[in-house]
Amino acid sequence: MEQFNKVILFTDTDGRARFREVQVVLDQGSPQSALSALMPSGGYQLRTSPVGFCSSFHCTTAPQWCFILGGQMEIGLQGGISRIFNPGEHFYSADLLPRGETFDPAIHGHWSRQLGTDPLVTLFLRD
Repeated sequence: MEQFNKVILFTDTDGRARFREVQVVLDQGSPQSALSALMPSGGYQLRTSPVGFCSSFHCTTAPQWCFILGGQMEIGLQGGISRIFNPGEHFYSADLLPRGETFDPAIHGHWSRQLGTDPLVTLFLRD
């Protein structure tokens, strides 16, 4: 049975953002076109970020998929951990600020930046 690798950026029990990967089963469709179950969505946004773009630490405000359409995107976590996403790659961003917490950039969230010579083009798809 075919599977899709879902990269998830999430808030762990200690309040820090981390990456994990889970498999989404593609058990529908046909052998020539394996599909997952239909999933709900709440709209999408397209974004371009110029060469040199870099954000400060922040949390995701609503769980959403991020698909890299052009350029490269680096996501950085506390402790110097980072991951680079290229065109055609994705991650599911769900690193929400823990309920009742006040945002602390030394603990919570992630930063993102554009890499390389091409502007960053992304599609955000909300749950």
